[in-house]
Amino acid sequence: MRTTRAEIELQTAHAKPITKGSGRLKLILSNYDMYLLLVPGLIFLLLFKYAPMYGIVIAFQDFNIFDGFTGSKWVGLDQFEKLIHSEEFYQVFINTLLISLYKIVLLFPIPIIIALFLNEVRKVFFKKTIQTIIFLPHFLSWVIISGLFINILSPTGGLVNNVIQWFGGEPISFFLDNQFFRSVVVFTAGWKESGWNAIIFIAAIAGIEQEQYEAASIDGAGRIRQMLYITLPGIVPTIILILILRLGYLLEAGTEQILTMYNSVVYSSGDVIGTFVYRQGLGQQDYSFSTAVGLFNSVVGFILIVAGNELSKKLIKRSIW
Repeated sequence: MRTTRAEIELQTAHAKPITKGSGRLKLILSNYDMYLLLVPGLIFLLLFKYAPMYGIVIAFQDFNIFDGFTGSKWVGLDQFEKLIHSEEFYQVFINTLLISLYKIVLLFPIPIIIALFLNEVRKVFFKKTIQTIIFLPHFLSWVIISGLFINILSPTGGLVNNVIQWFGGEPISFFLDNQFFRSVVVFTAGWKESGWNAIIFIAAIAGIEQEQYEAASIDGAGRIRQMLYITLPGIVPTIILILILRLGYLLEAGTEQILTMYNSVVYSSGDVIGTFVYRQGLGQQDYSFSTAVGLFNSVVGFILIVAGNELSKKLIKRSIW
């Protein structure tokens, strides 16, 4: 029996309209098991990411650990004025920028080069072996790596200094010399993370259509030309995206790494914002000032990330959020 158009319109008129809220509720109820899986993650975020944010009030107090949040004297922006007029902080800020820029300029291209050349390796066993070797340092802690390089670069019996002395040079105290300490920090960071950072570029290369390589091969293009005119342009959006994202963390110069390597002799070249906060907060128990420094770092980092997101939208028409 066919339903006439008038009957359909009558049924539609008497039907209850589906509101946006009811549709969303129905979606949640139909997938309740998936939403339950979010609960542990949300609890983790609330307890360890959002709840501790209450502690930023310390930056506006003359905080005393025995008086607590409520009993400590409120001083407003005094800690930030102290921060602005602190010559030590200026040196720390410059160190942070220099080490971060060195890592970006010198280390950022290395994972791209690794990915490009690994893509050209045709022997699967050889390729997997190289990948395993260059990925392994990422899984070592900075404590282990620091101990390893302290032995290798030791002025008494270290492998590098033995070679220097063999060529007639004088031994160098790499970890006690402000002239070399930043170079050690950048080199060890590259040794540890370059292979691991290449993964994302390897994945980007895997997404390039193979038909392009076949067409280029038919046209007589060799493997070098294919790399330059197909592979590299194909991963340019990924390169720009990762670079912009890396610029957002410009003030994160590797606190954990430097904490395990530096000492008071190289504070003038190796002390960064993260280690400075650690020394002021736990070392000198100046909790208010260290919190003000940490808050300044977070605000600048947030501004850089937002700016990077906007730049990403303009350059590659894609948001990093």
